[in-house]
Amino acid sequence: MILPDGCRSGIKGLDWGIEGLKKNRIIISLLITWLFLESAALATDFQMDGVVHDNAPYGRIISLYGAHTENLLAMGAADQLIGIDGQSAHLPGATGKKIFSYHDDPERFLAARPDLVVIRPMIDRGYPRLVQRLKQSGIQVVSVQPTTVEQLAEYWKLLGRLSGREAQADGMHRAFEAAVGDFERLSAKVGKRKRVYFEAIHRKMKTFTPQAMAIFALETAGGINVASDAPVRENNNISVYGKERLLSHAAGIDVFLSQQGAMNQISVAAIMAEPGFGAIKAVKAGQVFLVDETIVSRPTLGLLKGIYRIGCLLYPDVYCAAGRNIIASAGMDGAHQ
Repeated sequence: MILPDGCRSGIKGLDWGIEGLKKNRIIISLLITWLFLESAALATDFQMDGVVHDNAPYGRIISLYGAHTENLLAMGAADQLIGIDGQSAHLPGATGKKIFSYHDDPERFLAARPDLVVIRPMIDRGYPRLVQRLKQSGIQVVSVQPTTVEQLAEYWKLLGRLSGREAQADGMHRAFEAAVGDFERLSAKVGKRKRVYFEAIHRKMKTFTPQAMAIFALETAGGINVASDAPVRENNNISVYGKERLLSHAAGIDVFLSQQGAMNQISVAAIMAEPGFGAIKAVKAGQVFLVDETIVSRPTLGLLKGIYRIGCLLYPDVYCAAGRNIIASAGMDGAHQ
């Protein structure tokens, strides 16, 4: 831990007797305050729960989170993946892989003899019995999930080290950065930018927080986030926005986007039929669209497809043809439309 210069010098000169404590109470108070703030800051940083031992790379990996699975497959680690999550069975390289779930009995995992199980914090918190049993059996468990785009490089680097695919992980990051730069230059050609409300969970009237990956995709594609005042929640990329606050922007919402998938099983018809939504400019104009949650909310190269999808919805003349070329240059197969 690195202490501020003032605290370091103060500590060296402290007289730890009673009188000394009184004399230095200001320094002590400042130190305690600083430690509290430092701890609060660390709590929101990207962290990896689990020690990556020197026996990495691992050869028998089970992934229980779709993003981990997708990234490991993209890095060329298909042969090392002996088990995957149920949502990843359709991915290239996943054919025939055994499906595992955090609902499974720990003995099912042990029978497969993995040397690494990669999970995310939700599983760590919700299924401690499984995690503890795996660790007690000598299986390395790594719990990780980046929450912002700024953390992608570190996350991919970690997966690269775990699988022995460091070069491929670095290549993914370079391809991502190059494509994002190309998309930003494409968005610069847009004249009047559209104001967008991006829904996360319809039934709870939740939107994405400003630092969420979905908002990164929206803003990179040239959209303006109407809900930029959404409350930021620690280690959470969505927050309650509320119908009243949403409708206060009704006249200024050019496009209404909603992620669709396991988190938000919604339809355009249901959104347009929501009581009160008839006042929203985008609803009146039929500018309500769904975006696959896997390309806007997961820390994978699929975010590039999310940017492209949103760009095509907002500015088809600018984005559809040129954006497809950017996706192709990044090595992505096809694009969601």
